[in-house]
Amino acid sequence: MARRSAATHFAPPSTSSPGSRSGSRPSIEPPIHRSADQTVSAVTADRVRIYEVGPRDGLQNEARPIPLATKLRYLELLADAGLREIEATSFVAPSAIPQLADADQLMAALPRRAGIRYPVLVPNMRGMARAEAAAADAIAVFTAASDAFTTRNIRMTISESLDSFAPVLARAGELGWWRRGYVSTAFGCPYSGAVEPAAAVAAALRLLELGVDEVCFGDTIGVGVPPQVRELTARAVGAGIAESQIAYHFHDTRGTALANVAAALSAGIRTFDASTGGTGGCPYAPGAAGNLATEDLVYLLDAIEIEHGVALDGVLVAARFIAESLGKPLASKVGQAGGWDRATGAATGRG
Repeated sequence: MARRSAATHFAPPSTSSPGSRSGSRPSIEPPIHRSADQTVSAVTADRVRIYEVGPRDGLQNEARPIPLATKLRYLELLADAGLREIEATSFVAPSAIPQLADADQLMAALPRRAGIRYPVLVPNMRGMARAEAAAADAIAVFTAASDAFTTRNIRMTISESLDSFAPVLARAGELGWWRRGYVSTAFGCPYSGAVEPAAAVAAALRLLELGVDEVCFGDTIGVGVPPQVRELTARAVGAGIAESQIAYHFHDTRGTALANVAAALSAGIRTFDASTGGTGGCPYAPGAAGNLATEDLVYLLDAIEIEHGVALDGVLVAARFIAESLGKPLASKVGQAGGWDRATGAATGRG
């Protein structure tokens, strides 16, 4: 059963005197309990949305073939854990990402559950046609805040990539689908270095003009730090983007992912991407930590009493399952140490 976490309002940085306690910790308000199966549409100040990317971003660069049955079981375990937004696969060319070449078969076989959204990545109108045939109802598109990155990866400038998404997003809008837009390299690019917040915000604004429901800023190479998160959030909100339209996708490449989550929470953001087991991540830093692990995020949110509706033990089951399926050790911090029972002091969920 998913944990019903008490609500916390993560206060913004205090402007009070150094001796005041008001800026020293989050302000804890009386518990507000909600059902763990609350629908995905709710984004409130006292609840965090966890957007699971393991089945798509976590697996796409794996060289070892993963059977379709394994992927389907993984998706079931994620749903069992209480996750309500699970990015299932990508309709890119099979030659580009062989690991996700079974996207059509996966969506056809996926036992979809009420109240769960299964977005798919769609790069172009060919992918959109496949998504329609697969009865998808939510999509994501990718651009970046660095022309050097988009040129190297998709042979387009940022502007050209956004123009190419226009018919995709228009068609999805006609169908009434939910739409997300990713802005990769929001903090730094492996080819051109530091990225100015204005560049990331400009790409996000264009995506919103094209009809996306939310924008997700991605720390593609894991170089972002809390002051940058606060600055980017302030720039985005100052440009007219609502806090409820902003998500963050942090990589733990240099150990800053949870610190960045805390900074974003303090800035009013309530939607975060994560990948069970920390799978996936940065191909530009081989051997480094990957995506923010879902179990690490859930542990943090539980500890500071922010509601999210996801069961830590269930996430650990899914994380161990996919790690074993990949033939890899479970590398996340909570995956190794387990949770912690405050009443007894004992570790929990260690298998």
